[in-house]
Amino acid sequence: MILLLTASYIVTPAVVLWLCRKIKILNKIGPVLLLYLIGILLGNSGIISDEAFKIQDIIVTVIIPLAIPMMLFSCNFLQWNIKNAVLTLITGIIAVVVAIFAGYFVFKPLIGNDPAFSGSFDKIAGMLAGVYTGGTPNLAAIKLMLGIPNEIYIMVHSYDMAISLIYLTFVLSFGIKLFRRILHYEPSKKGIKSEHMPFEPEGDEPYKDFFKRENFLPVLGAAALSLLIFAIAGGLSMILPKDLQMVVVILTITSLGIGASFIKRVRDIKKSYDAGMYLVYIFSMVVASMADLGRLNLAGGLYILLYIAFVIFGSLILQLIMAKILKIDADTVLISSVSLINSPPFVPLIATAMNNKSVIITGLTVGLVGYAIGNYLGYLISIIL
Repeated sequence: MILLLTASYIVTPAVVLWLCRKIKILNKIGPVLLLYLIGILLGNSGIISDEAFKIQDIIVTVIIPLAIPMMLFSCNFLQWNIKNAVLTLITGIIAVVVAIFAGYFVFKPLIGNDPAFSGSFDKIAGMLAGVYTGGTPNLAAIKLMLGIPNEIYIMVHSYDMAISLIYLTFVLSFGIKLFRRILHYEPSKKGIKSEHMPFEPEGDEPYKDFFKRENFLPVLGAAALSLLIFAIAGGLSMILPKDLQMVVVILTITSLGIGASFIKRVRDIKKSYDAGMYLVYIFSMVVASMADLGRLNLAGGLYILLYIAFVIFGSLILQLIMAKILKIDADTVLISSVSLINSPPFVPLIATAMNNKSVIITGLTVGLVGYAIGNYLGYLISIIL
């Protein structure tokens, strides 16, 4: 039974990704949300025995520390046009942090003494800081660092995906035109060559040709390096108190992953990011299957939903105000906001909708730096609050 369950965790994401390519409506829902739904159904069906918890716990604990370095390897800090990105990166992060702090003090009193949420609200704020400066890997990493219950993690991430989808719909339907009216806008006159991009999106089929020799062997090398980094981080954590061990592991692998990205042979591994993302897909299903729906507090969860909406749209308004003062152009601001809120893979989509490929570098730069600092920022905010 345990072997069958483990195999299902590994294979199901591949099946879901294949179905998303074939069925448009599933593609719109997205693989992460689908895997959450499958995991929740599996975990609450009564099929999984209590004996499976041990293997589930091992997978959840190990898989994100392995995924983070593989996703950071493809970053190319040396080719980033920092001058164009720093201002939007700073304003974007300031906007997110201010919105998180403001929302914390607005919604915490409304939750009151509810034991399901009041004791974890600072940790929820930390998760939001991680996911809205980085992405799902940061959210998952901070969950591990702070010891956040699976039920709260699932609720926060589910609400995050729902509100983020509404935000993305707003950007694609009204946001681009609205921002171009409020902020100054200059039509793009120049394209962008892919060899100058810090991160090369793989399009709609990132796992196509994944098992070809020229792709798969380098990915195995990246996995081995990621495992080595994890081992080093684990070794360092052993000399510290148990409550700090996971924090040290995550921050160490983040730092070593960034360092490894400066090695050209490591950075040039094409499918490293996609392999890391597949591990995140596995994590999504496993952690969802560990969630007990009977323990969810929907009344308290309403305020979590409102808090997330406040952070997403509040940070957008704050970034708009700062951009107006600093005279940052509309497309740069919006592409950076999307990269922080929805993650870097959405950057090419928005740039295409803008008909402005010149902002791709800036968007990816902001998002990938966000991946790198999200763990640090999320942990710091949870400690401060």
